[in-house]
Order: sequence, then C-alpha cells, then structure tokens
Amino acid sequence: MRPAGSDVTAHRRRGAISDYGLFGPDSVTWRIMGQPVMWVAGMRALYMQALHPTVMRGTWQNTSFARPSEAWGRFTRTIRFVQVRTYGTLTEVERAGARLRRIHATLTGVDCDGRRFRLDEPELLLWVHCAEIASEAEIARRSGVHVTAAELDTFVDEQRRSAAVVGLDPAGVPATMAELEAYFDAIRPQLHATAEARQALRQSFTPRVPLAFLPLRVFAPPLNMLAFASLPPWARQLYGVPVVPLSDAAVTLALRAAFESTTRVPPELLLVPGAAIARRLRRSAA
Repeated sequence: MRPAGSDVTAHRRRGAISDYGLFGPDSVTWRIMGQPVMWVAGMRALYMQALHPTVMRGTWQNTSFARPSEAWGRFTRTIRFVQVRTYGTLTEVERAGARLRRIHATLTGVDCDGRRFRLDEPELLLWVHCAEIASEAEIARRSGVHVTAAELDTFVDEQRRSAAVVGLDPAGVPATMAELEAYFDAIRPQLHATAEARQALRQSFTPRVPLAFLPLRVFAPPLNMLAFASLPPWARQLYGVPVVPLSDAAVTLALRAAFESTTRVPPELLLVPGAAIARRLRRSAA
C-alpha cells in the first residue's frame, strides 16, 4: 500500500488548483455533494455501514450512543470532515486526513470472538468508504439530481481521492458503479445486523437532539425513515424489515419530492455537509 496521503500529494503535483482542493467546481463531486438531499444519503450510509458487525462494534465501543453529547459530537466532527475533504484546500485536506488517521490508529475494538482489532484496518476503512459513496451516488440517481450514468462512474472514480485521505490505496478502491456493486456482492455474506446496529437504528428515528440541532427535530425523523427505505432490499432484510412489492418505486418518488422540497430549505438548517459552501464557491468560480 502506498503511503497514506500520497494520492493527495500526487494530485497537487498534477497541477490541481489548491484553492479548490481535491475536486473543484467542474467535478461531479461538487455537483452531487452540494445538494441538500445528501442528508438522506448520509443517513443511508450510516445504516449501511452499521451492517458490518466489526465496523459497528468498533463504532459502538468508541462512542457512547447513550450520551447524546458524545454521539452528536462525533456526528458534527464527521460533517466537518466531509466538508473539508470535499471543499477544503489541499493543505486543509491533508491536515484533516492526517488528524483522522492519527485518531483511528489509536482506537481498537473487540469482536464477538474476542479478537481485538484496529479501527484503521484497510478492510474496515474500505467498507465505510464504499457504503458512503454508494449511498451518495444512489440517492443522487434516484432523487433526480442531474447526473448521467457515466457521470456517476466519474463520481465514484473521483472519490478514490477521498479514500486516499483516510489511508486507503486508491488502486484497491472501486472506480465505477459496477465495481461498487461487485464489491457489495462479494462482502454480503459477512454482513448482518447486530444488536448494536438495531439499537442505533431505533435511536435514529427518535433522536435526542442537543439545543444546537433543534431544527433537526422537525427534519430528521422523516428524512431518516426515507434514508432507511432507500436501502437495497437485501440490507433492509438484514435489519428484519420485510420488502414490500413496489415499495422501491414509491421510495424513488418520495426521494424526488425530497430533492425538490429540500432545495427550498436553507442548507444550514439541514446540516448538509458543504451545501452552503458549494453554493458560495460556485458563485466565486463563476
């Protein structure tokens, strides 16, 4: 594996404009990540990530879900990291990535068989990355964001730069939607919903929101339900939820309605990673 962060450095050497970081205003990443409906994608990614038993146990054991201040602190740090990774300068991205890698290198968990594992094991980082990127691409496609199939492949390929930031070798990360699908087909036998995953799922529908996040008391529950309903049928079945015929078509219609309605909501209220930043940077680039 190449040294962590080397892909970011290579991107700088290729003449990237540092003010625009890893992507820039012409990227598919900026077009997708600047949409408020990406809140749904973020929650969908969390529901997907929780289906990996080792990832879920590592997260659970290092975050007190019973104490809202800790759980929401992790939530806000994740939002900030996604903002910097997507819209920060290369220097900011490198700094945030180095900090994240240092933190992950110190964290461990204990699996159900008693094995102690590190949270920065490549296979765990790869699962987290793929669950996030697949969710963002899927919600963009189904909600009506203006991207073609080829542009979704470009988005997945662009996001290999994000994978390098957390310490993965981009060469081993899916670069197309088809490669993402093949990855999920291969890993599905390892997935199931642990007791921790089920409890986290229940808590997400009735979140105890700190004062700083009061707007989410209105927006979060219905959007979280939509995020869960947008999971692949096999993922919902792992959570023990039966798949109803034609439900996916109804969810797609709801996603399109969410896309249209959330474009009228100030992105700051939805805490969408970078939506307001994207809007400002697009105007600046224009």
